[in-house]
Amino acid sequence: MKHGNKALIATLMSALILGLTGCPQKEGPAEKAGKSVDNAMEKAGEKMEQAGKNVQDAAKGDK
Repeated sequence: MKHGNKALIATLMSALILGLTGCPQKEGPAEKAGKSVDNAMEKAGEKMEQAGKNVQDAAKGDK
């Protein structure tokens, strides 16, 4: 193979790789549902933590 052919192949491969990685993919319904579940679980965890603190404060007589 000549140097010109190698350079052409390398350029085409680079363009293909950059083209594929540069395309943003839209979220599907499963991805959206997963994010929604993650957010709900995070909020629930925060509420549970606050409830635990409230119980500890009540046990100490602070509230």
